[in-house]
Amino acid sequence: MPQHRTRHNAEFKAKVALAALSKSKTLAEFATEYRVHPTQIIRWKQELTENTTELVRVV
Repeated sequence: MPQHRTRHNAEFKAKVALAALSKSKTLAEFATEYRVHPTQIIRWKQELTENTTELVRVV
């Protein structure tokens, strides 16, 4: 049986990225907790930090 890719919404991605930025746990612990690959968390953190400047401009 083929595995299906899980599609996470923007709210979930932001929640995970913000949690990872807090550095209260290791990346591996966050990956286990949220059931995503550590590399994915790194990407979401990068996207969040890159897009923060755009958010500030809008507000």
